[in-house]
Amino acid sequence: MLFSSLSFLLGFLPVSLILYFISKNRLYRNIILFVLSVSFYAWGEPKTLWLIIIVILFNYFIGIKIEDKNNKSYLLIGIIFNASLLFFFKYFNFFLVDLLQIRQEYLNIILPLGISFYTFKNISYLADIYNKKTKAEKNLLNFSNFVLMFPQFIAGPIVRYETIKEELVDRNENLQSFSDGLRRFIIGLGKKIIIANNLAIISDKIFYEVSLNELTTLLAWVGAISYTLQIYYDFSGYSDLAIGIAKMFGFNFEENFNYPYIAKTVQEFWRRWHISLSFWFRDYIYIPLGGSRVSTIRWVFNLFVVWALTGLWHGASFTFILWGLYFGIILLIEKFILKKLLKDIPIVHQILTILIFIIGWIIFNSNSIAQVLAFIKNMFIINGSFSLNALNNLGILYLWPYILIGLIGCTPIIANLLNKLNKKPVTGLMVDAYLFSILIISLILMVNSSYVTFIYFKF
Repeated sequence: MLFSSLSFLLGFLPVSLILYFISKNRLYRNIILFVLSVSFYAWGEPKTLWLIIIVILFNYFIGIKIEDKNNKSYLLIGIIFNASLLFFFKYFNFFLVDLLQIRQEYLNIILPLGISFYTFKNISYLADIYNKKTKAEKNLLNFSNFVLMFPQFIAGPIVRYETIKEELVDRNENLQSFSDGLRRFIIGLGKKIIIANNLAIISDKIFYEVSLNELTTLLAWVGAISYTLQIYYDFSGYSDLAIGIAKMFGFNFEENFNYPYIAKTVQEFWRRWHISLSFWFRDYIYIPLGGSRVSTIRWVFNLFVVWALTGLWHGASFTFILWGLYFGIILLIEKFILKKLLKDIPIVHQILTILIFIIGWIIFNSNSIAQVLAFIKNMFIINGSFSLNALNNLGILYLWPYILIGLIGCTPIIANLLNKLNKKPVTGLMVDAYLFSILIISLILMVNSSYVTFIYFKF
């Protein structure tokens, strides 16, 4: 069930809120939250419901063991268990068939919903207990809600236990929190339904329907920019939806995006994009390996380990690994060359950063290395006419306003304006009217448009 579906918006969510707020009893609300989360998961993937139950029970008990014994062996057992499940369901076919060429056919392995996200969440929980950053959760219901809570279970953000442990026990559900959550939810819905889904039409047409021989410079740039905007609005939209729903239920999740496309450097970009994942790799892989407080050779090794794993986390594909290594190389070049070379001309560094992440998204979205090379070649070597007929022939020329809206919306311009207007009662009503119009337009498009899933659901 998608947050951006009519069944969720007009069925599951309102029913959930009614059931949740019927009683003020904390135990009742926690039980209802658990039941809702199980129902939400079972709706989407009933065949693997048994797996998440095993994962919850295992991590609950191993977490208590780690705290009681303070023995690294239990931590290693926990990490191996969680990582092994992720490897089997997500990478088994890739390693055996694509890399080792052991079998001729793929095994029919169902990828459980959200496994990449809840695996990392559980590993961070166990590591934090071992490092005494937090205590093990003794209440099984509270721990189950931490792992399974439906707003963030399928596609993040990767919520850490220490950030919501107090709210699992007692949280402040009030009208202000609910209204803030509702506004955030509507913004996320608009990002997904109005902008991302329309940008997806453009990028899908160019990436998947135009042959490499027919790819021109204009098509390459339009396709690359469309996907760059699409993935931002798609994933940040999902994060807004998740954060908004959680806030309605009294939980305060940390931000997952902070206008990454205004970053002045590639390093800054990754501090603003998918923050929960970037910080997870920093805290649980990069720093334990020694971080930057090591020799240069060891630092380079640490950097490439982190980025190879980052690419692999996104999917069992050579293009994802290439994408991760690409950013590892770029960060290496930026640290030793670009920062010194462009120190006095930051605008050039920022423009270069924009080009770097656009190329990065081409790698991310391509089906093959040949497609990556074709896009990059046609973007920087003039090929074909710049006539808009090519876009018109693909039936996507009418969608150009969404690219313009996307370019403006990925900066803080609109958000800053809305915040200023919201400070006064009269103009605050204008903001509410604006959000209401987004909701209505989104509902109309949801009724009339075809099914478009979230990009990060497949990870």
